[in-house]
Amino acid sequence: MMASAALIMFASALMAQEPVWRHATLMIGEPKYPEGFARFDYANPDAPKGGTLRLSEEGTFDSFNPILTKGEQVAGLSLVFDTLMKSAEDEVSTSYGLLAESISFPEDISKATFRLRAEARWADGEPVTPEDVVFSFTKAKELNPLQANYYAHVVSAEKTGDRDVTFVFDENNNRELPQILGQILVFPKHWWEAKDKDGNTRDIGRTTLEPVMGSGPYRIASFTAGSTIRYELREDYWGKDLNVNVGHNNFGGIEYAYFTDANVEFEAFRAGKIDFRQENSASKWVTAYDFPAVETGEIKREEIENPLRAVGIMQAMVPNIRRDKFKDIRVRKALNFAFDFEDLNRNLAFDAFERIDSYFWGTELASSGLPEGREKEILEGMKDKVPPEVFTTSYTNPVSGDPQKARANLRQALTLFKEAGYELKGTQLVDSRTGAPFEIEILLSSPSFERSVLPYVSSLKKIGVAARIRTVDASQYTNRVRSFDYDMIWAVWAQSLNPGNEQAGYWGSDSVEREGSRNYAGIADPAIDELIRMVIFAQDREEQVAAVRALDRVLLAHHYVVPLFYSNAVKVAYRSTLARPGELPYYGLGFPEIWWMNAAQ
Repeated sequence: MMASAALIMFASALMAQEPVWRHATLMIGEPKYPEGFARFDYANPDAPKGGTLRLSEEGTFDSFNPILTKGEQVAGLSLVFDTLMKSAEDEVSTSYGLLAESISFPEDISKATFRLRAEARWADGEPVTPEDVVFSFTKAKELNPLQANYYAHVVSAEKTGDRDVTFVFDENNNRELPQILGQILVFPKHWWEAKDKDGNTRDIGRTTLEPVMGSGPYRIASFTAGSTIRYELREDYWGKDLNVNVGHNNFGGIEYAYFTDANVEFEAFRAGKIDFRQENSASKWVTAYDFPAVETGEIKREEIENPLRAVGIMQAMVPNIRRDKFKDIRVRKALNFAFDFEDLNRNLAFDAFERIDSYFWGTELASSGLPEGREKEILEGMKDKVPPEVFTTSYTNPVSGDPQKARANLRQALTLFKEAGYELKGTQLVDSRTGAPFEIEILLSSPSFERSVLPYVSSLKKIGVAARIRTVDASQYTNRVRSFDYDMIWAVWAQSLNPGNEQAGYWGSDSVEREGSRNYAGIADPAIDELIRMVIFAQDREEQVAAVRALDRVLLAHHYVVPLFYSNAVKVAYRSTLARPGELPYYGLGFPEIWWMNAAQ
């Protein structure tokens, strides 16, 4: 009897250790698509293959290296590589097997194991192996500061079976780690460690313009350095019949042309040399699309809400508080009082924009009113660490719109500057202690931003701030932002409906001096660090939403940025030679993955 009981206990222990393999990863609820599903609902299985899609980019490129933050990576490079899992655009943060057929992790999420598909192949016919995954992960953490931060709690990756690779974590119950590991681009270890055609050993730690090899649906067919690149669909792509790829990758070729001038880029679209354009200028959308191709229907225009349904936007002018002049919160508040959104929106954007008032603007995660319920409990638990106004004052931006309100806002800005130790001497705002003028250089990456920033510069000058715009080329801008060499920049953070580990890279103390991080403002605050941890380790949706709203409220109360504006729809224009499914995925454009060239073309 005792022997039988022992045998039962032993069998139960073995069953408890047996891994549970999942065909999908997600943060909330259950996956929409069951194991063995035929295709994503939004993809057209009958979409014709062929034709060339012509796209444009502003700037230049000098590297095909898929992981380095050095240099300017070419557009579209992800077409060459596969990831372990593939996201569904009609679900929030749900991914299904691509290179990996399944994933397993224990109840405490202390590790995650991906099982690769036996049929997965590189473009040279070699199988994709666990060694490739380990190589890709290790090099990404070693060479890319953003990846190092993103995967900070993944301490190792190792081969644990013929087709299995296991990632080990230094903390338990971080539900996002298996999800974000599925997003890793996987590179061929044997290719990078081999010699190129000139007999030189390749180095993934350096930029390169040698066409790289991947396992993805496209290959680099031709290019002109810094100017153009063409990708061609691989007939021998191993994964073309996978359920996650049915109705995808329909263009026979995808080309990018680079332009150093945004107006020249637009003229190329008008002239029929570019097929698709996402328009980010509200005024241009209203005034510049009156040419014949639009009137005849050769070019279609749409405003599509789908991509923004699951994205919280913070677009802002960001002062660098690593610099002493921005450390005083009164200075940062003053900078917001000097921004006249209403005037800009009316005169430059035809009232097409809305003012942003949350780091998660446009989603249920945005804080509003005064804290209640669980959010209030969280904030009260750190009452001595957060600004007191989070309990008493709902965040609002200054409102202008007429000369009287604009003057009142500028007077308030001057009052705040005075409280912070500055005074007007003649027409110049100076430090009362040193006499040094208060100066701001606003660093921009493109002349296309200048039109929106110039009114702000003019407003700042009215209160004596010596503000100026400095627009530099893409390479110089990238290098300066990576090294935090700026007074103020124009930045955008796009948030998912399931915020997690990336928050530490946006506003966590550990990312302040990490070169290449997206902590552009230089935020280092213990309460914010604590709230980020609460977001990451929230065990259910209610707790997650409360923690995110508390984080949002504290970020706003510190006035780290001057919130700008955004639209609630993506504006696209494209040639009638392109076609798309009648119903786009609920959370995306599906472009270019599920679009195609009209069969008649």
